[in-house]
Amino acid sequence: MTREGSLTLDRGLALLQAVADAGEAAATISELAVSIGVSRAAVYRLLVPLSERGLIWRDGTKVRLGVGVLRLAGQVLPQLREAARPVLRELTEKAGATAHLTVAQGDLAQVVAVVEPSWTSCHVAYRVGSRHALDAGAAGRALGLRPGGNGWVSAAGASGTSGIAAPVRGVPGLRASVGVLSLEPLAAAEVGPLVLAAAGSLAEVLRTA
Repeated sequence: MTREGSLTLDRGLALLQAVADAGEAAATISELAVSIGVSRAAVYRLLVPLSERGLIWRDGTKVRLGVGVLRLAGQVLPQLREAARPVLRELTEKAGATAHLTVAQGDLAQVVAVVEPSWTSCHVAYRVGSRHALDAGAAGRALGLRPGGNGWVSAAGASGTSGIAAPVRGVPGLRASVGVLSLEPLAAAEVGPLVLAAAGSLAEVLRTA
């Protein structure tokens, strides 16, 4: 690939990321130009191939993600789930609580993988595909957790459950968290480090995949 072609690809990917970051509010051509540091004319040129592949669509002056992104996501999630399963299995057996992987989907948190402990008499049944607001539980709050502190978030659910989650850091393009849910209060000092270690292990797996 030529240097010019590489630069165009990089700008196209940056543009797609900027559209995604705008969320439901969408973004204008001018806002996108400022975001990726190019002219409005350059944005129009970059939008053409993305639009042809269904990755974006224009709604008047606004630019939003297209359904083509859903097709790509449909291929990524099974691979992400498969990579996470061994990590979640180890976590759930150590913590004695249901382990899960959650990713950000716009303003919502979506559960994409769940593993239940094999040795407990009762545990939380958590459905893959469940969605909730980012501030509704430990898994969603962990997605916005900044570096520092103990590295994990604990929260009590509305249904009486207890949760602890930690963000998966250092994987470009992925906003995700690993967490556990229990019917009983969780000992944060004991379970928190387990969750944090699991999040780090998954990040390492994904970086080297």
